[in-house]
Amino acid sequence: MTDRIQLLPDDEFNQDLIKKVHPTDWSNPTPSGRYNLVIIGAGTAGLVTAAGAAGLGAKVALIERGLMGGDCLNTGCVPSKAIISSARAIHKILNAKDLGIELAPEATSVNFQEVMQRMRKLRAEISHHDSARRFQELGVDVYLGEGRFLDRKTIKVGEQTLHFKKAVIATGGRPAVPDIPGIKNINYLTNENIFSLTELPSRLAVIGGGPIGCELAQTFARFGSQVTLIESHAQILSREDKDAAQIIQQKLDRDGVKLVFNANTSLVSENEQEKLLTIETAGQTIKLEVDEILIAAGRTPNVEGLELEQAGVEYNPLSGVIVNDYLQTTNPDIYGAGDICSHLKFTHNADFQARLVIGNALFPGRSKASRLIVPWCTYTDPEVAHVGLYEHQAREKGIPVNTFIQKLDGVDRAILDNETAGFVKVHVKRGTDKILGATIVAAHAGDLISEITLAMQSRTGLKKLASVIHPYPTQADAIRKIGDQFNRTRLTPFLKSLLMKWLKWTR
Repeated sequence: MTDRIQLLPDDEFNQDLIKKVHPTDWSNPTPSGRYNLVIIGAGTAGLVTAAGAAGLGAKVALIERGLMGGDCLNTGCVPSKAIISSARAIHKILNAKDLGIELAPEATSVNFQEVMQRMRKLRAEISHHDSARRFQELGVDVYLGEGRFLDRKTIKVGEQTLHFKKAVIATGGRPAVPDIPGIKNINYLTNENIFSLTELPSRLAVIGGGPIGCELAQTFARFGSQVTLIESHAQILSREDKDAAQIIQQKLDRDGVKLVFNANTSLVSENEQEKLLTIETAGQTIKLEVDEILIAAGRTPNVEGLELEQAGVEYNPLSGVIVNDYLQTTNPDIYGAGDICSHLKFTHNADFQARLVIGNALFPGRSKASRLIVPWCTYTDPEVAHVGLYEHQAREKGIPVNTFIQKLDGVDRAILDNETAGFVKVHVKRGTDKILGATIVAAHAGDLISEITLAMQSRTGLKKLASVIHPYPTQADAIRKIGDQFNRTRLTPFLKSLLMKWLKWTR
């Protein structure tokens, strides 16, 4: 029997979720002999590693102290995208007049309890993919409990001792909480508990303007919360393309989010009625009263309690387990995968790092993580997707670039969809059509970026994208237009003069 994990609200959907990903009637197996692979952590990296290795015939153990499926299933990608879909729906309805549809906005409202119940229902339905019993059926020995290293070849979980040939640390991360005076004395929200809300906060403060902060600030504003987003930098999405961030800033502003930049939260407190924030910005002190505070200030790796020193594994408490390009730790028989060791903290990156680990750990593989071309997307409205290098990164590496931009207000389908706030921006190595990186801002940028990622993966140059026939009208046609822009730069004055002479001759 395992310890019961409480997930609020304690309704039928959360009970179903727990039944699948941390069943209370679960009995850990009794190990027999040495495992080919022992994995600590059943988030995306751990699950992909376990399923892939077991499918190849390896003897595999998987250890999880919390909910299988990790952050993505339980407190990240899945629940957030479910409520983002609801927020986009109400936004479309309330702005239907722009499309010639007359509605009565006063008769339209958000039932927040129904929104959150829908999310919990869908999350529980999806969770069977990550369930303990499914992985047991795949041939994986699933251990629910705390795993810690006893030495370089042994892991302890509960009363069981597991011996391994190779091991993988895939324990992921958790929300980073800034050291704000008073923060330890109040109840605050993070992505780990915001999806347990059953009532919409009338006033919400969001500390942090990264992807999570922006996505949830926009979502709750569309639900009807008065949202204030507090960002320490001069722009939101500070790591993104400035032009892209500017579009999202304008969109958040139109959605009613109050943005406070270059801000430092110097004090937080709460009383029976509300939570209080003191914010320092531009030489001014702002007093803010809210009902809830969401901390969205980055991630911290889960290295505590693993006894990594016993295994000879070096780590940094801020960045996680130290690995080489083959994802080996300082103990060559132990690997890392996912958020515990990567600066790209995305589910799909964890997935593909896990695939590398399977080959490198079980076979004489030498696959390098640096060769992965990893796109990512922030699911605001519009979305912001990126792959490869930003222009400033290319210049820092000494690579001269040419940049091509196609704004969506020049793309017919975007005009027809009333979704012209955005662009496709592609950087190529100067003098060539080699794609170095791209940023897309569009309603479905996360889908569009894959065409460019495929081009980079297959070493297809920008000029060839111009010859790819795209259905008309689609927003993806913006990518073809970028290819046309590049091809026009190849038409030198000399070639133009030859072309003009030929055209005159053929009249």
